Amino acid sequence: MLIKQLSVFVENKPGRLAAVIEELGKNGINMSALSLADTSEYGILRVIVDNPENAAEIVKKIGVIVKITTVLAVPMDDTPGGLSKILDIFLKNDINVDYMYAFVGKTANKAVMVVKVSDVKKAEEALLAAGISADYTENLY
Repeated sequence: MLIKQLSVFVENKPGRLAAVIEELGKNGINMSALSLADTSEYGILRVIVDNPENAAEIVKKIGVIVKITTVLAVPMDDTPGGLSKILDIFLKNDINVDYMYAFVGKTANKAVMVVKVSDVKKAEEALLAAGISADYTENLY
């Protein structure tokens, strides 16, 4: 359930994002989820990859700032209200959601959401106590 995410700080200019993505691809890094947020000067690419430590080194070599963060990969029922159940667990355990985004595909008939929370260990414990299994997130790449 705990996975590593790259946060890549990309200058907000034409071609900068493409350069990062191209470099990862040339080096055999597979992406399974991503999110891009922007400001007027830079963008933050949040990405889940199959080899985060190697990917971070690749990105650093082309002069881009990158940080590795622990986030949750949360499996949920792929039905209306599936996400509400997860958010209710966080609410009952006083866990704040900083941001979230979805995986491209599904695993074992579940949708998977990447979630950054105020306390990842507490959130993981709360999810496991509520019967949310980490088994679904072991083979995401």
